Amino acid sequence: MDLLVLLLLCSAPLIRGHSSGLVIDSCEELKSHQSGLSPQTAPSPFIVTTEQRRYRVGEDVKVELQGPASTPFTGFLLEAIEVGSETPVGSFATPAGAAKVLTCSQRPSSAVSHTSGFNSSYIQVTWRSEPSGDIKAVQFRASFVQNSTTFWVNVMSSVLTFTNGRAARSAGALTGNGSTDPAPLVKSAASISSANCGVTKVCFSQPSNCDPAVSASCYFMSAMMLASGTAVQYEMTGPYEGYIAFGFSDDQKMGNDDIYVCGMNSNGQVGVQHMYSTGRTTPQVVALGNVYNITTSLQNNVISCSFTTTEIISIQGTSGFSQSYYFMFVCGPSSNGQIQFHKHDFVSTTKMAISTPVVSERGFPDIIKAHGSLMLIAWMTTGTLGMMVARYLKTMAKGTTMCNKDLWFVVHVGVMLLTVAATIIAFILIFAHTRDWSGGAHPVLGCLVMILSFFQPIVAMLRCGPQHHLSDGWLMKVMGGFLAWEALFYIMLEVHNGKSKEKGSATVEVESESVKIDGLLIGLFFLGNICFLVALLVGIGVK
Repeated sequence: MDLLVLLLLCSAPLIRGHSSGLVIDSCEELKSHQSGLSPQTAPSPFIVTTEQRRYRVGEDVKVELQGPASTPFTGFLLEAIEVGSETPVGSFATPAGAAKVLTCSQRPSSAVSHTSGFNSSYIQVTWRSEPSGDIKAVQFRASFVQNSTTFWVNVMSSVLTFTNGRAARSAGALTGNGSTDPAPLVKSAASISSANCGVTKVCFSQPSNCDPAVSASCYFMSAMMLASGTAVQYEMTGPYEGYIAFGFSDDQKMGNDDIYVCGMNSNGQVGVQHMYSTGRTTPQVVALGNVYNITTSLQNNVISCSFTTTEIISIQGTSGFSQSYYFMFVCGPSSNGQIQFHKHDFVSTTKMAISTPVVSERGFPDIIKAHGSLMLIAWMTTGTLGMMVARYLKTMAKGTTMCNKDLWFVVHVGVMLLTVAATIIAFILIFAHTRDWSGGAHPVLGCLVMILSFFQPIVAMLRCGPQHHLSDGWLMKVMGGFLAWEALFYIMLEVHNGKSKEKGSATVEVESESVKIDGLLIGLFFLGNICFLVALLVGIGVK
């Protein structure tokens, strides 16, 4: 069958699976099997979390299996085991729809697995501890299937310890190295909201003025100065891709920023890190310092962190809670506890001071606004006007001259020179700001526009005059078609290569198909080039 089924095996029985997701036989260890394939050795993008770190006799515990929203899993198998052994403990409540309980090691409902057609990045199940018996430390162990060839086994949750009615700790305690205790109490994402923004706390969100308690797609951070004036309570939340982070900067560009990160650490737990960036490289981790009341959450693909600190904001040349800073918010993937280059970033339009509660909106730096404005002026106004004048003003203003030239020609040259000048300035501005290649189709198209804009006036100067014996309208149209043909295939090849990179590690079949498509596009490109070349050569020969 095409879909991998996760199986619990005993020492050497026949492995059997069903498309419904049911797993049979016994559950001594979690494995996956399909035609001798091996599980992934890289860290799993999927995790197992619980709403608590301790449990009582007969207590229900919510267990969540989840991964990045962009990477769903198509199969899973989960069981609870006693720490230090392979013995299943407790039982799972019968879930509805997407999962079914299993009987393993002659223990009813001791494991849970997917059903047919499952495809999601999140599922929650309920585990119930045994009503009586020895006190046990428990871990949840899972296997995940991403596709028919990619799967992970032995993905472990944090340890769930037994408590005899004693309340759990309210927050992670500081350790000697400035990090937090690995078992902070979970704080629900719904408990972070936009309430009192602009009244008691400074808030920054994307979309503007969104409320994370209402919308799961809201990126949000807040900072509230406590009554003592020496400590600040920070909150941040947003859709889970690996990590979210906010920072304070003296400008609207990355570099020289004081940053706090909320993300998945190497142990598979959500934690808080303090970092400092010195340029367009990975920020350096610094000591967390005097940070307390840390609460974290990863529920329904929303990651959240809240904490209080007396560490003042400090960037080169500026420090203190009373100073004004630009607020930055980024999100992106992480790998084995290491943050990767962010996918999205949002920057406040103005500087703000934590001591003065306001609500800030996301904005773009002025240099980016100037780039966009110049491009709009060039290609929605002056460029379009130049083309319309050259095509229609010839007859409308026939016989009218300016500077001993036809009026249409003077207007056409003027607006087209403005178009080229605006494009060049916009091109320089954006590269001066980013100082990097941002990726995607936008910079590729921008470079093509810049190249064509640069050559357009050169081609115009080389063009024959209307009365010249080599002048022929159809020849110039062929030249225009030739340039458009080249631009079209450059775009098609870039888009295809971009999609291939997004797929990441592909199978041999997929790579082979990609090579075939590249070959087909290049073949069509050269065939079209030859046709245009023959047409141009024939035109020259006739003249």
